Amino acid sequence: MKFGRIPVAEAEGAILAHSVAGLAFKKGRKLSAADIVALKGADVSTVMAARLEAGDVSEDVAARRLAEAVRGPNVDISTAFTGRANLYAAARGVALVDAARIDAINAIDESLTIATVVPFDVVEPKQMLATIKVIPFATPEGVVKRAEEIGTAHSTTASAGGLVWVAPFKPKRIALISTQQPGMKASLLDKNATVLAGRASALGSAIVHETRCAHEESDIARSVGESMAHRPDLVLIFGASATTDRLDAVPAGIVAAGGRLEHFGMPVDPGNLLLMARLGDVAVVGLPGCARSPKINGFDFVLQRLCADVPVTSRDIMAMGVGGLLKEIPSRPQPRDLTPAQAPHAPKIAALVLAAGKSSRMGANKLLMPIKGQAMIARTVDAVLSSPARPVIVVTGNAAPEIEAVLGGRDVCFVRNPHFADGLSTSLRAGIAALPEDVDGAVVCLGDMPAVGGAAIARLASAFNPAEGRAIIVPTYQGKRGNPVLFARSLFPEAAATHGDGGAKHAIGEHEDVVCEVEMEDASVLADADTPAAFAALEAQIKS
Repeated sequence: MKFGRIPVAEAEGAILAHSVAGLAFKKGRKLSAADIVALKGADVSTVMAARLEAGDVSEDVAARRLAEAVRGPNVDISTAFTGRANLYAAARGVALVDAARIDAINAIDESLTIATVVPFDVVEPKQMLATIKVIPFATPEGVVKRAEEIGTAHSTTASAGGLVWVAPFKPKRIALISTQQPGMKASLLDKNATVLAGRASALGSAIVHETRCAHEESDIARSVGESMAHRPDLVLIFGASATTDRLDAVPAGIVAAGGRLEHFGMPVDPGNLLLMARLGDVAVVGLPGCARSPKINGFDFVLQRLCADVPVTSRDIMAMGVGGLLKEIPSRPQPRDLTPAQAPHAPKIAALVLAAGKSSRMGANKLLMPIKGQAMIARTVDAVLSSPARPVIVVTGNAAPEIEAVLGGRDVCFVRNPHFADGLSTSLRAGIAALPEDVDGAVVCLGDMPAVGGAAIARLASAFNPAEGRAIIVPTYQGKRGNPVLFARSLFPEAAATHGDGGAKHAIGEHEDVVCEVEMEDASVLADADTPAAFAALEAQIKS
């Protein structure tokens, strides 16, 4: 790759390294012939740019290839954009990472990087698991190939395939044995059982059998045997007194019932006195006293893995020490206090389809006019529904009953705009007011753009990242801006405050610093149908 200052006259096809003030040309823009004309017109004589050479792999292609190589089961990949591809959890469960091979990839070359969550973290669907970033605009083919080889090579630690994957939680049948000493209140055992039931429920499992017995080896052995009749996947033993030795009552009772001890103690605090055993194929866990608290402790590390069918061996427990200090430390915020909503996640994008206009220049309601035998608005909405955006909200006004009837049976919500005669901005305002509170952004689609497919909307969504300064995503074709436009939630109030038929153009103009342009493969993002001639041209573009 060549990088440096290039005369504008020689810069066509080069990749812009820095934004150009006054022209809204952003870093990463591939300069077209029209761009060169615009730069010359702005008296720009040279630009800092990169030009790919033979053997270079462009940043997006390299990021996508590495993402595919490291991706394991239950993982989704975002569309690569500006050299970044993210991996997201497709199920709730335990995140598994082949740390050694991730390190090996990061050691190949400074141009290629991958960062992951902490191994064995509990992750939610759509939560980010890893991000791949190509640092320059391109990286050598040899670097990408070596990374792919590491990602796809066989590894005993990554038997599920890939380097990053999710072991989903599976429903487990749990038996609970609580031992008691003379004079111990039943209410204490009730409280312990309630906390454990909550832990199990949070992982999709349930306590199917509970029994209580004296804190004696023979009584514990008998209770373990009785519990096995209920076909548990897991047996938990809550001792009235902490286990202090392998010959203590709880481990001795497990052995007397035919079980075998696998490990006693763990380098996690709280949770040091956990006991791990097995009876046949059934895991038996002697609980530390801290398991009666709802706060996370060493037992959670073990329970989460067992409920996801992730093996927990003696060596696994011994490896839990790094990150195993869980006691409250006032100077350090506790990661366990983070809710799933606070963790990085794939943005939730809704879609607004504005279908309330008067079609004054057409002479008839263009949204109901047929294109290849199907009403235009039906084609537009079907295209939006083929994208990942949800929910899809259709704003109606003019001929609302007819449009809603045409769209009957589709997975959309309708919002009527009684003020549609006052301009497109009123429909935008009505649609924004109807958006759920949990959406991160919304793509605003015009009802007369049926040629914009779901893939185009997905590409806009892949570029969306307000934290990185991409809060407004605008499609372009040959450098010209079009529709639909994706807005971050933070800009909803400003977009809703517009007037007339300008839509949200004012908000875009006021926030050019967070506008990201995404070049599309065809001119569909520029086409509309305001006049009979434009309608005919649009119909000619649509093949079927």
